[in-house]
Amino acid sequence: MTKRISAKYKIDRRMGENIWGRPKSPVNKREYGPGQHGQRRRGKETDYGIQLRAKQKLKGYYGNITEKQFKATYKEAVRLKGDTSENLIGLLERRLDAIVYRSKFVPTVFAARQFVGHGHVKVNGRKVNIPSYRCKDGDVIEVREKSRDLAIVIEATQSAERDIPDYLDTDHSKLTSTFVRTPGLADVPFPVMMEPNLVIEFYSR
Repeated sequence: MTKRISAKYKIDRRMGENIWGRPKSPVNKREYGPGQHGQRRRGKETDYGIQLRAKQKLKGYYGNITEKQFKATYKEAVRLKGDTSENLIGLLERRLDAIVYRSKFVPTVFAARQFVGHGHVKVNGRKVNIPSYRCKDGDVIEVREKSRDLAIVIEATQSAERDIPDYLDTDHSKLTSTFVRTPGLADVPFPVMMEPNLVIEFYSR
């Protein structure tokens, strides 16, 4: 199982990119990987290596998603009508922890997973503590009343670090967010370029 809470910036350094756009990312100071071998020159990447890297970057971006969960999401994206790459992004963005993060109720996607897991969030008036819970268009996500004064929530809502995308209708005065519609790749404010098409190629080999 992939656990990234204590060492999340290792993903940034391994990828050589600040994938969450965080000002504290070590990549802002140095772009090479972690550990004593981090500065070794990389050989020419194979197609497989490029696809694997794209998969690891997208999977890492959404926090603690396990390989099993991520592959299941890919399989569902294949089953849906339309472009599989767009479907994959849409399914990932419908996760409750992703919506809590996008709505700026918490500062990081890792905090969002923990926040949901600890029962601080309601969907359509009912408590939901499953980070991978998949929201539907029109669902209303809110921070529970007794959780609204938590320091992590106050810090996140006052931060100017990120913008809230237009597929969410968020009201920080009430700490509610309506999931207006399922986004496509172009709608999602990724700080770095994501290549879901390479992820599809990786799994369809």
